[in-house]
Amino acid sequence: MLPLSAAVLDRYVAGESFREAPAVVEALAAEGIDTTVDHLTATPQDETQAIAAVQAYRMLLDRIGDAGLGDRAEVSVDPVAIGLLLPEGEKLAVENARKICRAAHSAGTSLTLAMRDHTTVDATLAVAQALRHDFPATGITLQARLHRTESDCRALAYAGSRVRICKGEEDAPAEVAFTDPGDVDRSYVRCMKVLLGGDGYPMLATHDPRLIEIAGALASRYGRAPGTYEYQAAPRRAARRAAPPGRRR
Repeated sequence: MLPLSAAVLDRYVAGESFREAPAVVEALAAEGIDTTVDHLTATPQDETQAIAAVQAYRMLLDRIGDAGLGDRAEVSVDPVAIGLLLPEGEKLAVENARKICRAAHSAGTSLTLAMRDHTTVDATLAVAQALRHDFPATGITLQARLHRTESDCRALAYAGSRVRICKGEEDAPAEVAFTDPGDVDRSYVRCMKVLLGGDGYPMLATHDPRLIEIAGALASRYGRAPGTYEYQAAPRRAARRAAPPGRRR
């Protein structure tokens, strides 16, 4: 690994095991930065591997709760990692996600579902809908790169709905996604308008200074008070949930 790469990853990857994460969460909280923790794992080949991923999340959340950090950290969960592509599909993913949701609730926090790629959008949305009956704070990630996402934002911009918007999958085919960077940015802005103008809780995941500036202007236009939305900064597969508007990373 190149030294620069190591330095960057050290900043965003909490460690090689869940035991190291609470210390990183606590250190970032001291800087005024809230955190989303993602357990990085290979796509499970069977139900046993999916259950192992669930157990890792539960142990992580137990440690976050024991450390009293539930109000400073949430978890990001890829439904694929907990069984979405296995034979039981959505049913298995919902069952496993419920276990993580219960652990998150006990720790005083919540989870946000990640979005793997364009082939899993409908299934991931279905998992989120199922979870929100009992765990309404469950968040969902949408990808501005996809043609459908503005419409999905409209469907999800209701009171209590937590939606993370990111640029998304770079290799998505042109039939379903914008391929020109300018078109992706314009889609991102349209999605922000929908989310910030709606009644939900937008989570704006971008490093782009121009999009962040536009987000601030839109938040002002729609009368968004601090604490009713957030900025997020995340390298691939290592998300960081930002603090209330003012200081974000």
